[in-house]
Amino acid sequence: METADRVQKKIWTYLLLTFVLSSIFYYLMIAAGSIRAAGGLYVLGIMWCPGVSALITQLFFEKSPKGLGWGWGKTRYQVLSYVIPVAYAFVAYGIVWLTGLGGFYSREFVDKMAGQLGVAGASPGVVMMVFVAFAATVGMIRSCIGALGEEIGWRGFLVPHLAKTTTFTRTAVLSGVIWSLWHYPLIIFGDYNKGAPVWYSMLCFTVMVVGISFVFAWMRLKSGSLWTGMFLHASHNLFIQGIFTPLTFDTGNTKYFIDEFGAALAIISVVVAFMVWKKRSQLPDTRFVTPTNAIAHTATESKEDR
Repeated sequence: METADRVQKKIWTYLLLTFVLSSIFYYLMIAAGSIRAAGGLYVLGIMWCPGVSALITQLFFEKSPKGLGWGWGKTRYQVLSYVIPVAYAFVAYGIVWLTGLGGFYSREFVDKMAGQLGVAGASPGVVMMVFVAFAATVGMIRSCIGALGEEIGWRGFLVPHLAKTTTFTRTAVLSGVIWSLWHYPLIIFGDYNKGAPVWYSMLCFTVMVVGISFVFAWMRLKSGSLWTGMFLHASHNLFIQGIFTPLTFDTGNTKYFIDEFGAALAIISVVVAFMVWKKRSQLPDTRFVTPTNAIAHTATESKEDR
């Protein structure tokens, strides 16, 4: 039976590998002055560092890539994983647009999309519908390619291993903090932000990431499938970075409220995290019981501890 010490060794090995491999792409993007350098290949490369590290760790300890949640699970969880980011992003941006903290819609962006999509001359409404339909289908496929690289690591490996030794709450928080820290070099030294002060961007980003990590961890543990993480991640990136943010125009201080570095998503993510946290009792208790701690585990176990 796997012990807590062995699980912790696996986690530390995975984290060390992830940050060592990622440092190569940190350097390349920071040196180039943009995360968009090399036509986006550096971004794709760094997004696959967590996944590659997870596979190496599994092969080293288990001699097999199994155990990362490769099974599809129930389709409803995959569908929900696509829809949930759309829902919380729509609420966040809806508030921004209705309050005037940001404007809807960016005529410059819509005109640009009209030309690229071959619908120049069409009404703005038609252009936006065509753009969203194309992005939400073909664009989602592209988004999944990068998201899968991260999710093999974060939700395929890290979350279930953390869940073996601690509660759901701690698993969600720890995985969210680690996920946030992994992005920090590009926020601090690169251009991974929307122009607000670095300290503010980091604060909003961290709150948002830890908040949505409750959703990501819950879906992974409930479904048993890492594909929920891929769909959640891909949908989040696509709709926020590729649709809602570009469609928003600046009304003065919009950069403080939109995207992953603004207050709107940070606040909404806390609300969503609380809603998911209240459903933690629905999750299976994945903490393993070894002969030495079986009595203590039985005596202290309760749904509220999860």
